[in-house]
Amino acid sequence: KQVETSEYNPFEAVKTNVLGAQNVIEASLYSNVEKVLAISTDKASAPTNLYGATKLVSDKLFISANNYKGNKKIQFSVTRYGNVMGSRGSVIPYFMSQKKYGTIDITHKDMTRFNIKIEEAVKFIMNNLKKMNGGEIFIPKLHSYTIMDLKNAISKTAKINIIGIRPGEKIHEELISEPESLNALEFSNYFVILPNTSFSNWNVEKFKLSEIK
Repeated sequence: KQVETSEYNPFEAVKTNVLGAQNVIEASLYSNVEKVLAISTDKASAPTNLYGATKLVSDKLFISANNYKGNKKIQFSVTRYGNVMGSRGSVIPYFMSQKKYGTIDITHKDMTRFNIKIEEAVKFIMNNLKKMNGGEIFIPKLHSYTIMDLKNAISKTAKINIIGIRPGEKIHEELISEPESLNALEFSNYFVILPNTSFSNWNVEKFKLSEIK
């Protein structure tokens, strides 16, 4: 899931996120699984790095997998969200470890990121498993923070060391790209990007009604 590692070793990124997605889809179809909800990332929205590009392809594979189900009772959908607070590779543990030395590395002062707690992510996923019809992308409404706000929350007194943007990294991430917004529905605390392919039997009014209930 790491941007720098994917840029350095693109073959492994493709094997994991593209071929790996295909393996999961084929295994699910073979095993008569009823629901498959792929976990995606904000980096799949208008990607500028290889990791994001492979996750975008993964999203497309899971959405299009609904083409292959035939008469099988199976649904494929996607959930997309931002950085999980405190997860492996998260900037928070890194900043915490640097705090004691009095200097914190900052890639770019203007950098912003979306953040979600692990408990919120799990709850969102479980709710989506109940709601999914197949072919949609679920996106929670998340607040974004600046890297300097995060640094000051951890330590206001620590100095900053500007190290520059890493290969393939964006200054600002986005959860929904401009083209995707044309097919997006907004609800109280999340968005749904509808599939725009002919296979979809997505019923917008039925979904809205189920949300109200």
